[in-house]
Amino acid sequence: MAFVTKKFLQVAPKKVFKILMDEFGISIHEAQRIVDRKRVFLDGIQVSDKAAFLCGEISVVVFEPEPSGLLPIFETPDFAIFDKPSGLLVHPRKRESVQTLNDDIKALFGVHANAAHRIDKETSGLVLVGKDKANEIALKALFEEKKVSKEYFALVRGCFEDSMLIDARLIVGHPTCSIKIKVHVDENGKESLTKIEPISYWEKYGATLVKAIPFTGRQHQIRAHLFHVKHPIVGDPIYGIDEKFTDLYLDKLLDDPTRKKLTHSLRLLLHAYRITFVYRGISYDIVSKMDFESEFLQALE
Repeated sequence: MAFVTKKFLQVAPKKVFKILMDEFGISIHEAQRIVDRKRVFLDGIQVSDKAAFLCGEISVVVFEPEPSGLLPIFETPDFAIFDKPSGLLVHPRKRESVQTLNDDIKALFGVHANAAHRIDKETSGLVLVGKDKANEIALKALFEEKKVSKEYFALVRGCFEDSMLIDARLIVGHPTCSIKIKVHVDENGKESLTKIEPISYWEKYGATLVKAIPFTGRQHQIRAHLFHVKHPIVGDPIYGIDEKFTDLYLDKLLDDPTRKKLTHSLRLLLHAYRITFVYRGISYDIVSKMDFESEFLQALE
């Protein structure tokens, strides 16, 4: 998503939210959110009061989609489902001018379309998108109410022989860990449950292809649970390697040869393969069209 600054002159004093509504044709709620996100400036000074009267040069930071041409693999009048490639963020982080799935979502369906959930940047696979705010809210409610089932495939280190139900509470961050986004198994964490089923052993790489079914939706749940049972996902730069290298990765300073040596892949080998749910009385069972096994092999080679 490319963030750009729009500038215009406000001659007569007017409340900031009204200025934004008139200038961009948006609702009062959307106008107030722009102020809350610290994207409005008067003569170069940030505006924080949503009811302030402004007069002078107004600058507003807005986003303009730069689509990559990615199209949904399934859609209805209410929602769409994309097969996101690895390496693509779902949403931009703060005001980074990087291409994200949001660029294609908003270019296709308009400014009010949004993803109903997220998958990590390096995870490939299915992302469910509401085509407007009402559908986004309704779809998010399905996730919150645990009415959406998802299946993933992952390539993990070592030989994973038997199916396993991992019941281990997870907590984000830990006093003993410098990596704030890292998730830890902790008795004080939130209930987390993942089923793992081995599919095939890739002897050449000393790794096992597994199916992962998360019954809860915690951050990094599959990654943290597999690390907990001593089978971290191949290519994971957060779970299964020394934290000094994770710091380098998060700071975008970890070079490719070092990452490949440490994790055996330049991408996380995790793919969101299937999503099932009932919406407006209709059952949906959508499967990814991506040849993820070939992509995993390519990443290993």
